[in-house]
Amino acid sequence: MLFAVAMTFIDQTIVSIAAPDIVRELGLSASGMQWVVNAYLLSLAAFFALGGRLADLFGPRRVVVAGTLVFVISSVLCGCVPKGDFAQTWLIVFRATQGLGAALLFPAALAVVVAVFPVERRGRALALFFGLSGALTAIGPLLGGWLTSWTWRAIFWVNVPVAVVALVLTVLAHIPDRRRDESLDGVGAVLIAAGMGLSVLGFQQASSWGWGSVATWACIAGGLLVLILFWRYERDRSHPLVNLAVFRDKAFTVDSMVLFFAMLAFVPVFFFASVYAQVSLSASPNQAALYLLYFFAGFAIASQWGGRMLDKQGARPAMKIGTALGAVGFALWAHKLTDLTMHDQWPYVALAGAGIGFILAPASTDAVNRSIGASYGEVTGITQTVRNYAASVGLAVFGTILTHRTTDEVVSTLQSHGLSSAQAHGVAHDIAQAVTGNSDARQPTGTGATASTMREVMAGVRMDFAEANQWVFYGMAIALAVGFLCALRHPGDRGGSTAAEEPPATA
Repeated sequence: MLFAVAMTFIDQTIVSIAAPDIVRELGLSASGMQWVVNAYLLSLAAFFALGGRLADLFGPRRVVVAGTLVFVISSVLCGCVPKGDFAQTWLIVFRATQGLGAALLFPAALAVVVAVFPVERRGRALALFFGLSGALTAIGPLLGGWLTSWTWRAIFWVNVPVAVVALVLTVLAHIPDRRRDESLDGVGAVLIAAGMGLSVLGFQQASSWGWGSVATWACIAGGLLVLILFWRYERDRSHPLVNLAVFRDKAFTVDSMVLFFAMLAFVPVFFFASVYAQVSLSASPNQAALYLLYFFAGFAIASQWGGRMLDKQGARPAMKIGTALGAVGFALWAHKLTDLTMHDQWPYVALAGAGIGFILAPASTDAVNRSIGASYGEVTGITQTVRNYAASVGLAVFGTILTHRTTDEVVSTLQSHGLSSAQAHGVAHDIAQAVTGNSDARQPTGTGATASTMREVMAGVRMDFAEANQWVFYGMAIALAVGFLCALRHPGDRGGSTAAEEPPATA
């Protein structure tokens, strides 16, 4: 099951490192590239609850196989995207279907792990499962940097051999298929998908529509309203898509809130840090991957430490330490971005990674251990929906902030070099829209005044982008600080010992 979910977690971050090459070859806009990353995460968030429920109704083995097939076919189609006007739509659509496959696969895989391990060994198994899956997320940029040196399309095609091995192992493992004779809540599935899609669309498009736009707030408010309707609808269902009764457990609610604020930073940081490295530091994809290796090193060490703390003291100490370290690490990292050198940043990059490492496995495991008659698939559907919705919102909000701040900073730089306000705004807008795809090592060509000015101010533009990123990374530090305040509310008791076993199922 770890082999099966490896694809889904690596794909959350692997595309970030290849973003410049994808934009350059296919001519995507900055918002279009963000949607290539975001479509996967949004689809995960929208369909995770459905995936958990389908695993209960049809058996985890069947759903693991179906999810793997949907995922790998979508991966092949992503890698085969044709050039031209249809390229952006093609890539976004099949990234979304990739997310659907992952949403089917992960909760079913977790249900298998829960079924295989007895109660006394389940906590350690779940901690290992969540810890390694988080580590695989961090490996994405490293693998992406290596594959991109050949072709960016390989970041999608690499899933084919992994999927083949996963399917073979699934057959060889003779996994039992436990099913529940209940109905599927189709209305709930539609409501949660629509609510999440609308709200993230509003956040995402705020960079182009503007925060004063009626359309922006209509999407955000409309999406949140649909999610409220989903909550009210689910309360009265005998077999709901999501068993909301689990939120009566204060610790589960705190775990979910901490995961939400941690994931506002965790997945988005790979996208923004890799783009910063390639634009402000003029790094190659491989160099950008090495830059993110510092984050992964801190994450890997802390996740092991956090797992031991979970076994001995429960989730609360690990979450408190993780959110505090993460807030400090991201703040110090943000402060050093304008130094334009990797050498001065690595301790703070590692510290930020360590903070996230302390959080993910303990919070996720503690939440799953608190299922109260709901199936583990349903509870996992809730926590993973929270995680991926937060990652989507983080990408959308921080992407909007980055676009606006980059435009403002570049306008100021260009005006100081003699360009008129109209010229400066036009050029700055183009730079902000293309910044995810063009390293500043590529000098502008042309003989006009604007082109000549741009060649003169390239170093200044790199600094402008670094200063714009500071706003993003300080925002991530604030998110972790809020997560710390949430962690303080955790009651500190141990989940799992009192967790109810799953209700009877049919084989």
